[in-house]
Amino acid sequence: MKTQNTALETLLKTDRDAIVDEWLAEFKVGGTKGTGSHVAAEARGVLDALAKGVSAGGDPARFDSDAWGPLRDALESVSAARAAQGSTSGETSRLMLAAKKPMFDRLQATFDKDTAALAENLWWLSLLVDRAAQYTVDAYQRTREEIINRQQQELLELSTPVVKLWDGVLAVPMIGTLDSARTQLVMETLLQRIVETGSELAIVDITGVPTVDTLVAQHLLKTVTAIRLMGADCIISGIRPQIAQTIVHLGIDLQGITTKATLADALSLALKKTGYVVTRPKAA
Repeated sequence: MKTQNTALETLLKTDRDAIVDEWLAEFKVGGTKGTGSHVAAEARGVLDALAKGVSAGGDPARFDSDAWGPLRDALESVSAARAAQGSTSGETSRLMLAAKKPMFDRLQATFDKDTAALAENLWWLSLLVDRAAQYTVDAYQRTREEIINRQQQELLELSTPVVKLWDGVLAVPMIGTLDSARTQLVMETLLQRIVETGSELAIVDITGVPTVDTLVAQHLLKTVTAIRLMGADCIISGIRPQIAQTIVHLGIDLQGITTKATLADALSLALKKTGYVVTRPKAA
């Protein structure tokens, strides 16, 4: 084991609680919010994991080695918690960097008469803390991306509901831009609902779709084809004059597909196709 590992291991064993207190005090100097008991618990967890890596002979230059495994796990946990709480990546990184001062002070006191040893230990510790801080940023970014992707998926599911309008009639009100991922989700959800309800007709309403280009038309055609393969029929509603002109100019062939200007018109047609007759009662 290197002398740097031995020196730091000794400090972490003898002054762990004092280091945590000074660490959090240094972190608080920057005016960072959220320096309560949970942050102290995070700091203690990181220091304990750091001590394990040091005692295992970990080298800061090889931060991906097995020796630093417990430390990486602790940093992942801290980064994930802070990403979920809405902290920034800068604050998460600064939390780790704030640990330098209390440990630097103790190393300076230990090697105050040996300048060369002091320089080596300070450089070794600085490299280790910098690697740990960088790792927290990377872990934070991964967690944030996972959160954003999950939220996007949840919003996507909420924005493509399948509504049962009548016995045997389903409707999918489309809002926003259609892309491959959203079309796939619509098809999967709609086909599953067709199976569950035994519906014969599905209305795809595009009133909320701002523009229709070749790609959007292709997505609609794929959806219609998938519905027909399930033994059901499809009506596309919400064909506004501007969209009708765009479809004609693009040369998109919608022959064989029933289209209606409004969802009300599509529902009226769907009821007729399924054998229902809607009448208005005569006034008394």
